[in-house]
Parts: sequence; structure tokens; C-alpha cells
Amino acid sequence: MDNKYSLKTILSPILLALAIVIGIIIGRFYKSTQSSNLLHIYPHTDKISNILNYIQNEYVDPINKSELEEKAIPLILSELDPHSQYVPARDLNEVNEPLEGNFSGIGVQFNMLNDTLIVLKTIANGPSEKVGILAGDRILIVDGDTLAGKKISSDSIVNRLKGPRGTQVEVGVQRKKVKNLLYFDIIRDNIPLYSMDIAYMVRSDIGYIKLNKFSRTTFEEFSEGIIKLLGQGMTKLIIDLRGNGGGYLDAAVHIADQFLDEGQLIVYTEGNARQRQEYKASKGGLCDGLEVAILIDEGSASASEILAGAIQDNDRGIVIGRRSFGKGLVQEQKVFPDGSAIRLTIARYYTPTGRCIQKPYENGNNEDYFMDLSNRFVHGELNDKDSIKFADSLKYITAGGKTVFGGGGIMPDIFVPIDTSGVTDYLIDVRNRGLIYRFSLQYTDDHRKELQKCINNEQINNYLNRENTFRDFIEFAAKNEVPVNAKEIAVSKEILKTQLYAYIIRNILDDEGFYPAIENIDNTLQEAIKSLSAKSIYAAE
Repeated sequence: MDNKYSLKTILSPILLALAIVIGIIIGRFYKSTQSSNLLHIYPHTDKISNILNYIQNEYVDPINKSELEEKAIPLILSELDPHSQYVPARDLNEVNEPLEGNFSGIGVQFNMLNDTLIVLKTIANGPSEKVGILAGDRILIVDGDTLAGKKISSDSIVNRLKGPRGTQVEVGVQRKKVKNLLYFDIIRDNIPLYSMDIAYMVRSDIGYIKLNKFSRTTFEEFSEGIIKLLGQGMTKLIIDLRGNGGGYLDAAVHIADQFLDEGQLIVYTEGNARQRQEYKASKGGLCDGLEVAILIDEGSASASEILAGAIQDNDRGIVIGRRSFGKGLVQEQKVFPDGSAIRLTIARYYTPTGRCIQKPYENGNNEDYFMDLSNRFVHGELNDKDSIKFADSLKYITAGGKTVFGGGGIMPDIFVPIDTSGVTDYLIDVRNRGLIYRFSLQYTDDHRKELQKCINNEQINNYLNRENTFRDFIEFAAKNEVPVNAKEIAVSKEILKTQLYAYIIRNILDDEGFYPAIENIDNTLQEAIKSLSAKSIYAAE
């Protein structure tokens, strides 16, 4: 017993010491493991930068950090508002070009017919016209590469024809009644992109101007249009902003300035990091004394809403059509050294009465935001003004005592629903299949020589009536899986015939012929003409 006790006495301190040593070793190992799990923080960098650096340095396979950044930035911005966006370097020129007012190319308008590029028009004094390209020519080859029959998209063709100013492109052209292909070396040059489709007199005293965007050249184009129409006796004006998605703020402000008195507020902007900035009218303007009506629809946005809101809130004219899109967020573009850019929302637009143009949205939920237009259709808003409900808190009163509404977009003074009279399944079918446009292009190509002898709409209409072109279209539609339906054709005939003739006229006389040809089936335009013809358009409701 004494021996046993002695052994226990001897072993206990040894076991205790061994346990302590093992514990220290385990502790140090655990501590070391914890330390290795801590991400090293590089000085003066944020968490995202650290993650990207860690991935680049430690990931099991080689990683391109730049590619990760290109994918990460759009995801970050997608958690903000619907209009903040990242533009990769490869897309920046294409995105900016429409607002800059020009691009570098060969100077043709074209369309695809049976997988073949047909020149509709050459730009006056442009590169293609200078070398002898003609309307009706088929461009089959570009720099030795055959285009015809390959089902190449229009965008791909445009990219092949565009290029830096001063560079050369060779095109192979097929021309009617010429046996062999014709080859032309074209030197690319700057080609204007117009934001004003047309300026013409719809009545003896009423002018009409159609703007498709607000670019760097819009105010200059608008001013030239106004001077032209004033010289033709204009005392009243319709500005058509339907489908105009906006553009530069300055262009809208300069146009509004032509109608308003000195000191009147046009628009103001304000954001969390941006103080309120007001834009006010200056003294005198081209449009002093002109009665004005603004046409808008669900496709009118941003700068279009600024102009419409300024006219409406200052009781300067009437707004006609349907509620506008509701884009009242201000983007600021910053370009990175690699040529990419970020367009970040930094403020909101407000009309003179204080209405926020921007419709409601939820950060990161862009799908619901852009489904809004579809929802408007489903809820009947495009057909019935009474389906639009405004809370009392969204009511604003202009200086002239007129009630206007906030809540997103501009609500017109006179609501014009989508015209469904004359709409049949037959009409919808031929439209959905693009048959009206396809036939007009083919018909123009087949009868170009005769049509080019016509110098105005009346002469083209007379020719088309003599040739019974409408009958030819009905036969064309039947051959393209839309059988003849005499009853529905009779109901839709005015719309069908007007659109068909208008597209053919556009192929010959461009927009100068198209808009006068289409105006009689444009209910919103007709409402504007009627309103401007009334004795007063400024009375408060």
C-alpha cells in the first residue's frame, strides 16, 4: 500500500505538467488557426477591394480581377434606383452618340429586306452620296465580307459601317439593271443625328414640331424650326413629345425658356448631397405670344416631362395625351480611366409647383418598376382617365388656379385614350407580323422609278390609288399567313390604308411626307388642333 501510494504521488505532478504542456500547444494551434482565418486588411482600402485582392491572390485557379469588377459594379448599382447604371468602355460611345448629335459612318439610311441591306436614303452631301451610292442599292459586301443571306442583325451591320472619322470602308453594291457588282471606297465622316423629326404647318396658323430626344443639338434644331414656321404664319404651336425618352436637361430648359417670362421657374433639382438648384427663364424668347400645346404619352420621360411640367405649372399652355412615364431622377456621368463610366443618380427633378416627377420605386426592385407601363394597360389607365386615382396629398395648384397632380409623371390637362376604333384582329395580326412595313419597303423597291417622279404626297397618293396598291397589300398579307377577312378589313381599312401609304411616302419623301400623311388618324394630334382652335386654352379648370 505504501508502494502504491508512492507511485501515485510521483505520477500526479508529471501528468499535471503534461496536461499543461498539451493545453498550451493546443491553445497556440487554435489561436494560430483563428489568426489564419482573419482576412488581412490592406491599408486605405474598403471591404470590397480587400475581397477582390484576396480572391486574386489566393483563389485555387487564376482569376481576372478586372472581369470580376465588371460583373460586381452592375450588381451593386442594381440595389439602388432603377436609373443608376454602369456603362462598359465598349458601349460608352454607342450610349453617348444619340445625345451628342452625330456619329461617324458612311451616311445612309437602310433597312433589311429578305436578309439583304437596302439603302433607303443617302444623307445629303454625306460620304455615300459623294461616291455615288443611290437609294435602292443593295449593299451585299463590306470589306470583303458577304452580308446577304446571313441573317445578320441591323446592329451588327451598323457596327461594320461605322468607324473612326477618316477611315475607309469598301462596299460591294448590287444595283438594278446593272449586271455586275459595283464597288465603292467610302471615307467615313461625321453624320448628324437629328432630334427634330419635322417642323411643318398642320393648319394655316398652327405649326407642329416633333422631337424624338433632347440632345446637344436639340435647341438649335428647335430654334431653326420655330423661325421657319413663324415665317409661314404660325401663331400657335404643337410640340409632340410622345415617345421621347428625354436626354439633356439643358435642352429642355432652353426650349421652355422661349415660352416663359423672365424669372419664372422652369424646374429645380435637389438631392441628399446636392443643394436645391433652380432653373429660371430669362428675358425674351422666340415663342413669346405663341399659344402652345404639348403632346405626351407613357413613353415621354425625363427632359420631356420637364418641358411639359414647366408649361403646365406656369399656365403657359395645355398638355394633351396620357400620363407620362415618370422619370424624375438626375444622373451624373463619371468616366473611369479605362473608358467605362458610371451614371449615378444624384438628385430629383421637381416642377415649378413642387411636384416630384419621379414615380415611386423600391431600391433593388427594378422589375416591378419597369412593369409599371404594362400594369397601366392592365388596369385600364390607357383607355380611361377615371381609372387613375390621385390622393388629395398629391394635388397642387398653379398660380392661375389650375389643379395639377403629383405622384410621378405629368398628368395631361386633356386626356386622350388609345384609339381602339378600327382595331380588329386582322389589323393586329398584320401589325404583329410587320407586314405593313415589309410590304411598303418591297413595294417602294419595285416601283422606285415611278414613285420618284412624284414630288409630293398628293401625287404619290394618286399613283397608289391608280395602281390599287391596297388590294396588292391584302394579297401580300394572305400569302404571309393572314387570310382575307372582308368584314374586318372594312372596319380597319382607313387605318391600314393610311399607314401603308404613309410608309411608302416616307421611303420617298422621308419624314416631310410621312407626318402629313399620318395626321388624319392621329387622335391626339387632332385633339390638339381642336383645342388650339378654341377661343382660349388658358382658362383654369
